Amino acid sequence: MKPNIFFTADHHFGHANIIKFSERPFESLDHMNEELIKRWNEKVGTHDTVYHLGDISLGKPDFTKEILDRLNGKIHLIKGNHEGAALTYPKRFDSIRDYHELKIDEPENANGNQKIILLHYAMRSWNGSHRGVWQLYGHSHGTLPDDEMALSFDVG
Repeated sequence: MKPNIFFTADHHFGHANIIKFSERPFESLDHMNEELIKRWNEKVGTHDTVYHLGDISLGKPDFTKEILDRLNGKIHLIKGNHEGAALTYPKRFDSIRDYHELKIDEPENANGNQKIILLHYAMRSWNGSHRGVWQLYGHSHGTLPDDEMALSFDVG
């Protein structure tokens, strides 16, 4: 079976205030951390690929290492603005970048692939934005208005 590719952002493991800031439905920080790990591992297999578009953890380095070791998949980190702890454990990531241009197989497209721009932050314009290239981002926690005509998506 071919591995899946997942895109996500803004888990904020170890960040108690994110529960109220983003109105997350968790009773406590421990509840949030454990539920996010459980949901991740229910979807992501050990051979799957995950592009995490930043802000994986605001916990201390040892806490963050423990969390990362519990997550399935090959993780590529696109750095967000809260990456201090994650960057102390670089060997957990298959790659660490500020920005990435990715091509994935897409048989329905004329050229057989889909180009995707990955950045922690939303952009109004990007390389190929007028030629069907997608842009995936996090950071805004679902607060930006959706534009059905845009090819830019919040994966947080």
